Amino acid sequence: MTATEQVILVDENDHPIGTADKITAHREALCHRAFSVFIFREKETLELLLQQRAFHKYHSPGLWTNTCCSHPYPGENTIIAGQRRLREEMGIEIMLKWVGSFHYIAHFENGLTENEVDHVLIGKSVDDALTINPLEVEDYRWISLPKLKKEMHELPEKFTPWLKEALTIAERSFI
Repeated sequence: MTATEQVILVDENDHPIGTADKITAHREALCHRAFSVFIFREKETLELLLQQRAFHKYHSPGLWTNTCCSHPYPGENTIIAGQRRLREEMGIEIMLKWVGSFHYIAHFENGLTENEVDHVLIGKSVDDALTINPLEVEDYRWISLPKLKKEMHELPEKFTPWLKEALTIAERSFI
């Protein structure tokens, strides 16, 4: 995480109120805009592409989460930002659709805080070819929604704090 990377500060209604560097936003728990991308495919059942966050990430290292997540740059459209990060993290070029948003706050042991209005973006995979970025992603897997929900219930500490609420929004568009 670099001090020069900027995030969009927002109020509780997601109206932009300024910018801050990413480190400051997380150290001072400033509310900022984010997005969570969910890529689904249909095999015998509907499956979601999960990523395991790289072990050196500044928070939630090694935890399983949605396909990718990040922050749009100031002035950048959230869907375009989602497509950019999906390409950078997973090597996937795909159209995304906005399906909802929610606000959450999560505190981490290292003193950082996520205080985000998280926009949920979904896409449908037609190709299984991936090129993961090892700076961002430790591992990945496709998983059915019933199996994922069972794992999240039995081992919640293995998943990011935003995944459950974001998944609820994402899956509504496919069910």
